[in-house]
Amino acid sequence: MRGQGVGVLLVLVGLGLGATLLRDQVPFGAAQPAAPVTGAPLSEAGARLQNEQNTIDVVGRFEPGLVFISTEAVVPQDPFAMMFGGAEEQVQQGVGSGFFVNDAGDILTNYHVVAGESGDGAAQKITVRVMGQEASVPAEVIGLAPQYDLALIRAPGLKTSLIRPIPLGNSDTLKVGQKAIAMGAPFGLDFSVTEGIVSSTARQIPIGFGGVGGQGITQKAIQTDAAINPGNSGGPLLDSGGRVIGINTQIYSPSGQATGVGQSAGVGFAIPINTARNLLPRLLAAAGGEVSAPDIGVRAGLAVQSRQGLLPVGLSVLSSAGKRQLGLPEQGLVVGQVAPGSPADRAGLKAGTERQSFRGGLILLGGDVITRAGGEPVDALEDLQAALIDRKEGDVITLTVVRAGESREVRVTLDASSFTVRTGS
Repeated sequence: MRGQGVGVLLVLVGLGLGATLLRDQVPFGAAQPAAPVTGAPLSEAGARLQNEQNTIDVVGRFEPGLVFISTEAVVPQDPFAMMFGGAEEQVQQGVGSGFFVNDAGDILTNYHVVAGESGDGAAQKITVRVMGQEASVPAEVIGLAPQYDLALIRAPGLKTSLIRPIPLGNSDTLKVGQKAIAMGAPFGLDFSVTEGIVSSTARQIPIGFGGVGGQGITQKAIQTDAAINPGNSGGPLLDSGGRVIGINTQIYSPSGQATGVGQSAGVGFAIPINTARNLLPRLLAAAGGEVSAPDIGVRAGLAVQSRQGLLPVGLSVLSSAGKRQLGLPEQGLVVGQVAPGSPADRAGLKAGTERQSFRGGLILLGGDVITRAGGEPVDALEDLQAALIDRKEGDVITLTVVRAGESREVRVTLDASSFTVRTGS
């Protein structure tokens, strides 16, 4: 199932800080004297490579658009700790990164950078600090998008002269091997820069929060070997022209499995900037609330029993013999419900009406089974969400649907009802 993603621990950068920085300890007895340098030394300007100069120029011009973000959230104390004199509440602090996206001072970052400890809504206190300034300024939430792991914040008290937007690039034109510059605050070391290359342009990994089973939705991500560590979350990934091509969001960290604190292993992931660009109008209009991924109005009709109750799944969990007996395809999303007036309803999708229980679950038969969406295979609700997540109002997505053993294509048009907003308090 495509929603399984990388299959390794993805440690969300920006969470679980607390690393200790140590000086390298090199035994002097093992050191070898350097060979003498012959010939006249080159001047610094003459020795500087073109790539090095490009990096210096990009950093000098666009690093002032980087923002250092601090958060505070009050969380209840462990009852066991309270028995030994602990306070009833603790203040959970976090740090992360962001960057200006327009002249109004709107700052794009990760949702998990500004989210509260429970992951539901924003932290109680968010402050930002820009380069060259010692004082932090309070910030407020403009819009949250947990399923995309994106958020838009703004600091009304920030001087307009300090707002330095970084231009947005086009992540659809990226090539493997091109330069990538990551900016952020690794381990709280604000305004740091690393450099690498684009390692992959279409790595499919779970990103975001609040999807099926509370997991992220499988999305296309940019993979880079530019060093990304906790605190880099929400910071920009730039190309050699200084344009933002992605928002740093996750790392693959084998060490995090043992320590709980992720550290760079040379495999980092960034949300493509085109995903954020498409979402910006909705974030700007959210009035402090949350925006969700597009929804065509279908719910799964196959579920199995889990510790959390009935969990929607795809046909791949059933045996081949059972699917043949029921006249179902090998893989697909069983449509169990179609919301009246939804895009799926207007496109003529049909929900199952014949309820059949089996050991460990239930299925609704007699309706449609979605096997492909936008040309990509579908086997679960998160696969359908992955095909929809970058779509906008008015977009048309083609579904391959099996009904009564016959396959056909259905065109579904997304409308305003596909994009819901949960208002803020």
